[in-house]
Amino acid sequence: MATEVPAEKSGKCQCGTRQAKSILYQILNKEDRSEAQWSQQYRGPRRSTASQGCSCVDRRRVVLKTPEATCRRASEVLLKTLAFIRNLPSFYHLPWEDQLVLIQQNWAPLFVLGMAQEGVDFDLREISAPSLLKKILLNHSLTASNELGSSSLGASLAEVQKMKNLLWKFWDLDISAKEYAYLKGIILFNSGCHNLKCLPYVQTLQQEAQRALMEFISMMFNRNLGRFAWILQLIASLQDIDRDAIEELFFRPILGEATLNV
Repeated sequence: MATEVPAEKSGKCQCGTRQAKSILYQILNKEDRSEAQWSQQYRGPRRSTASQGCSCVDRRRVVLKTPEATCRRASEVLLKTLAFIRNLPSFYHLPWEDQLVLIQQNWAPLFVLGMAQEGVDFDLREISAPSLLKKILLNHSLTASNELGSSSLGASLAEVQKMKNLLWKFWDLDISAKEYAYLKGIILFNSGCHNLKCLPYVQTLQQEAQRALMEFISMMFNRNLGRFAWILQLIASLQDIDRDAIEELFFRPILGEATLNV
């Protein structure tokens, strides 16, 4: 990583003549500058707004800043989610094919909901592939860098921002443990899943979970059904989260080339 000398900090060359930084200098130090800007912009804010008015955000890739700790917490959330499912007798009344479909098609929103319940926040670090010119100038091996880069291509910044924004919306509502339990039932028994053999039964279970949530909110929040409608809207937004982004961000360091469904 390049280290600036005092003359560069003052904006002057060593002979005392002020000069603009060369194109070559900018190329070689672009990543250093962007790393500092990234830390200031994406570490700690409640809601990330960098994607507003910027189409390039869709092409930007990110990884976890502290992958070991965050991946461990993500794995704990996934295990707790599976434990919740195992403790639902109604789930085991379904054919095993339907159980598999419901888990495979709904694990991503269930995972994000679990992240919200456990209060798991995380910091990000933007990654970018070094340019060909930089590899040549810094004598980087193309083969070695490709091998290192193939282990993690990073997750889409736009998708991760979407997930972080949803997490903060759940936290702002201060949802109780009982509400989370009903929400997990609503998500798990998703009647919109394809290839269900017992669709009417799944529809009934989802409706029962929705009714139980509505009755609980009505009792605890003085019949404030606006809260019920707002929570259901957040649930619908969870379905739009890209499961590939979740897998790449939280589980690629653990799974390697394997997929979470497998």
